[in-house]
Amino acid sequence: EPPADFICPITTELMSDPVMAADGHSYERSAIERWLATKSTSPMTGEALVHTFLAPNHTLRRQIREWEEANAC
Repeated sequence: EPPADFICPITTELMSDPVMAADGHSYERSAIERWLATKSTSPMTGEALVHTFLAPNHTLRRQIREWEEANAC
């Protein structure tokens, strides 16, 4: 089982392109982009997001790739 931080809270699947939203949570890019196409709230808290900029989470992406390699995914 992958660590919980590696799982997108929207898709409940292992992330391959994690991005951080204004709420401080990481999501799979395609999933949060679909979410933000119709909503301006956090999927995790329901609170309004102060902006919709999505920052690549390079550290998390690297950790996921290292975990995949170590677990032969």
